[in-house]
Amino acid sequence: MKAFLNKRIVQPILLLLKQGLTPEKLALTITMGIALGTIPVLGATSIACAAAAAAFGLNQAAIQGVNYFAYPLQLTLLIPFLKLGAFLFGDTSFHLGLSDITNLIQTGIFITIKTLWTATWHGLIAWGLVAFPTAALVYFLLRPVLKLAAAKQNSI
Repeated sequence: MKAFLNKRIVQPILLLLKQGLTPEKLALTITMGIALGTIPVLGATSIACAAAAAAFGLNQAAIQGVNYFAYPLQLTLLIPFLKLGAFLFGDTSFHLGLSDITNLIQTGIFITIKTLWTATWHGLIAWGLVAFPTAALVYFLLRPVLKLAAAKQNSI
């Protein structure tokens, strides 16, 4: 596991720092990739990450890589965000689990969209309430770590 994490996460991050990406931009790239990678709308994260990278001048490949690694987190948080959204809006009709949503997707995308439209908007609001403060915290914790890593890379 340690070798996997080193090869797939640590080494690419160090390579980006060697290539001149600033620790601040890299911290923002990683943070935005994770935050946008957990949007409770399946299929929307790649577009959201691409738009954020373009808007903030972030590394497109890096943000998509982080988005890819955030996919299990997105699936893990999908139902909690939808349920939190239902709770926030007082929607007592949302009782679906991940297997129910998977079965719904197999019946057809348009039926799925129609069925989950309200739950998805509620989930997006819940995601926003959680993601923005969490992303700020991750960014401010990650930035000094990456600055230290960059300084270490420059001294080698």
